[in-house]
Amino acid sequence: MNTPFPKAVLFDLLTALIDSWTLWNSVAGSEASGRRWRAEYLRLTYGCGAYVPYETLVRDAARNTGLAESAADALEARWPDLPVWSGAQQALDALKGRARLAVVTNCSIRLGALAAARLATPWDCVVTAEEAGAYKPDPRPYRLALDRLGVAPQEAAFVAGSGYDLFGTSAVGLRTYWHNRVALARPDGAPAAALERPTLDDLIPWLEGRLS
Repeated sequence: MNTPFPKAVLFDLLTALIDSWTLWNSVAGSEASGRRWRAEYLRLTYGCGAYVPYETLVRDAARNTGLAESAADALEARWPDLPVWSGAQQALDALKGRARLAVVTNCSIRLGALAAARLATPWDCVVTAEEAGAYKPDPRPYRLALDRLGVAPQEAAFVAGSGYDLFGTSAVGLRTYWHNRVALARPDGAPAAALERPTLDDLIPWLEGRLS
């Protein structure tokens, strides 16, 4: 059965479109330290239930992994310089006019807006964990974006950057392309993505139903 081109395409921001890994590693002083810091931040995020300020979690994670709390300030100061993955802007440009475009991101309203502005894309909707009152993979952020766009889950698609998104998109009913740029392992118990690739090169063919 052919799948119609989606009315909306929703994107994870900080791993699917933006290379936040490089910035965290640079601020931490090494890839190993940056990965530990990021892993601890993710652990705190997925365990907090209701929204706790993103900046607080980043600071707590730095302290818990032996970094100075000032690392969180340095990360925030360099936030406007977050690099965009190669191919990300091209994919968004190719979708312009074909589908509504949205961001669903695990951060604060302020930092989400700054990060989304790294892409030269007129977003139809930018939803943050702060607005939704919960962090992904809780279904609320995805559902808030769909509500704002006025589309049903089956009329949309999601582009994930983390395997943890697969829990949330599966619960909501969003078919998902996993842009697994840094070769992350799929979390235990996470459903498989409809398509997993190390780049965004196959996104448009997948949305057009030419890949499965």
